[in-house]
Amino acid sequence: MDNHDNKPNPDDRSDNVEKLQAMVEDTAQNIEKSEETMTHLGDEEKETIREKNRRREQAIDSMREEITDEYNHNQLK
Repeated sequence: MDNHDNKPNPDDRSDNVEKLQAMVEDTAQNIEKSEETMTHLGDEEKETIREKNRRREQAIDSMREEITDEYNHNQLK
């Protein structure tokens, strides 16, 4: 078997900022949608959604930090 065929793809970070921004928007929409549905749920289900939304908010914070890092990396090029 020829190992030359198994080369990894080059690291293309050119569109990471856009992808991360889309992920932030999607996650924020998921938070909004889940909060809208909470009005029809019991207390235990509401708490489960609140916990999930807290994790989503933490993920958004992390993605925003990564957006800043990627933006700064792209500016150095």
